[in-house]
Amino acid sequence: MGARSQRPEVHLVTACYLGWALDAFDYFIMAFTLDAVASEFHTTRTILSWAFTLTLAMRPLGAFLFGRLADRYGRKPTLMANVLIYAGLEAASGLAPNLTCFLILRALFGVAMGGEWGVGASLTMESIPSSWRGTVSGLLQAGYPSGYLLATLVNGAVFGSVGWRGMFAIGVLPALLVLYVRAHVSESPAWAAGRQARDRTSLAQVVRRHWRLAAYCIILMAAFNFFSHGTQDLYKSFLSVERRLGLRQVTAVLAAMNIAAIIGGIACGRFSQRWGRRPAMMAAALLALPLLPLWAFSTQAWLVGLGAVGMQLCVQGAWGVVPAYLNELSPPSIRATFPGLVYQLGNLIAASNATLQSSLADRYFGHDLAWPMVLVVGSVALLIALLAWAGPEATLADMGAPHVET
Repeated sequence: MGARSQRPEVHLVTACYLGWALDAFDYFIMAFTLDAVASEFHTTRTILSWAFTLTLAMRPLGAFLFGRLADRYGRKPTLMANVLIYAGLEAASGLAPNLTCFLILRALFGVAMGGEWGVGASLTMESIPSSWRGTVSGLLQAGYPSGYLLATLVNGAVFGSVGWRGMFAIGVLPALLVLYVRAHVSESPAWAAGRQARDRTSLAQVVRRHWRLAAYCIILMAAFNFFSHGTQDLYKSFLSVERRLGLRQVTAVLAAMNIAAIIGGIACGRFSQRWGRRPAMMAAALLALPLLPLWAFSTQAWLVGLGAVGMQLCVQGAWGVVPAYLNELSPPSIRATFPGLVYQLGNLIAASNATLQSSLADRYFGHDLAWPMVLVVGSVALLIALLAWAGPEATLADMGAPHVET
């Protein structure tokens, strides 16, 4: 494939990568403003952690709604609408007059956030050559730590000047991505080719036929979401409160670990293209285990940073395989719905992570998050390795035009 013919695919991958990166940027603004929002609304870190829980809990609804729209009306228009909605709700969060309104807006943001990943991943995986899948899978998933990195840099640069409300106002900027998608991204050829067949497909039929696969993927994604959110959602607060690092040190640690996460996702995605999706996920999850003491119990800033870098290499390395893995396993006729929905139902199970870790810290560990983080992350790393070992493999599966499921 020559450089000229590759250009549409490059635009597509760029747009879908940015869609997930900017969605994650908007999500992680909450992590950086947690203590400031709690202070303004006169509440505690544990109570405000419900903002994370509600966002995660509502993401399956978004995955279902936007996935069905994308399966019926096309990936491209649904992606554009999705980006506009999550950006608008992010900006609205910064205008919340009280805690109740803020939590409602974060729940609605979760609906919009839940739709983006499945729609963007299906559009990409259906449109690129199969030989690209591993690398592009890692790149797409690297959008998540890229968004975290961007939020880290923006927080370090402007939080002192604009405050938490200004941070949420900046979150409206991803809406500009719609202009790029409209101008440079084409509809999925697989969706266009299978449109008539898809209109005759019953979602209930497909789910009944593939319920064992769906159950497996939901459990796997629950473990994966505990793996990522268990190492991320409260980590900025952990660095500031438990480890007493200053703003510059926190910014440096978070920036370094997210750069490592991007590298890990792309590298592990490439590895999975040659050796298979399951071995890549297993290796990354198991490598996280010996890093737990360095990651959670170090007290010197440089050791804290080293542990964070190593942990995110593994966490996002394992995640780098997920877009390709779920899309290859998906029933073709519901590919915009299935990967996003099982991913977000796993998120629903893991939605309690921030509240769970904070509550355990308050009740059993003198408000220190170190042991709760270790217990959660260590347990799910082992579970991911076990599930990947026992699960199916569909590397390089045909992802052509959908067909009717019976």
